[in-house]
Amino acid sequence: MSKRENIDSFYQRIKYPVLERLSPDHPHINIFERASCVGVVPYSRRDYYKVTLILGKGTLEYADKTLYIDRPALMFSNPLIPYHWQPDVGEQLGWFCIFNDAFVKQRDELLTDLPMFQIETDKVFFPDAESVKEISLFFEKMVEENKNNYALKQDVLRNYLHLIIHHALKLKPAHNYNHDMNASARITSMFLELLGRQFPIDSRQHELKLKSAKDFADHLSVHTNHLNRAVKEVTGKTTTEHIASRIMLEANELLRHSNWAISEIGYCLGFEYPGYFNTFYKKYSGKSPKEIRKAVV
Repeated sequence: MSKRENIDSFYQRIKYPVLERLSPDHPHINIFERASCVGVVPYSRRDYYKVTLILGKGTLEYADKTLYIDRPALMFSNPLIPYHWQPDVGEQLGWFCIFNDAFVKQRDELLTDLPMFQIETDKVFFPDAESVKEISLFFEKMVEENKNNYALKQDVLRNYLHLIIHHALKLKPAHNYNHDMNASARITSMFLELLGRQFPIDSRQHELKLKSAKDFADHLSVHTNHLNRAVKEVTGKTTTEHIASRIMLEANELLRHSNWAISEIGYCLGFEYPGYFNTFYKKYSGKSPKEIRKAVV
């Protein structure tokens, strides 16, 4: 299982020479042509934001869904959402921009408050041919601007980034981004965000803190029954079903892509004893963790 990737480790992965000081407190933004990074993007959580214009085909995998990209796509990612990119054979063109939290907070935090950077919203948009031309032009201008030594270069890049983001907002009807939620929707949104923030499990020292409906209800300062009713009303699934489903997704990732002992995986996922994890896993998959591990080998 890949560890959380920061900008330093991203540059090491693509063998990019870094000429400036990098630290979480120092605003940073950079732009690349995708032709320079055509390999597989490992499944991991990243400590930076990314906006990508994908001109090429491939498979985008999140923890809970898989999306095949077969036409130009504009993709947004944030530090809370892990994903995996598997390119198809053929040209991988386009551009991407990465920036850190310090860059956002340098001027305004509106940028990451926009819908595409939230957990339970669309992350991929499919612009038409005319929009692809305009977005491509913005990225080309960002590449050129990034070569300059202008003192306020980051402000110029921020403006182009805003233009790209607002282009995405116009690709769908405004009602898809309506924030006027009722009480049940707000509680459900907060629950799903808290649940999503706990993953992926990227170290053996990482243990789930919120493991039950009561844990989440306490954290949200609501009664467990209130939380359960709200989540069921909005999603059609119970709180426990959401938690179990997300734990199963993470269990499968760790069983298939890590060399951790099954007992370690169970402990990180909140099971005090291996037997508890085995019973849980078999209940939801019909197979034991050991059977899944053997199938991978």
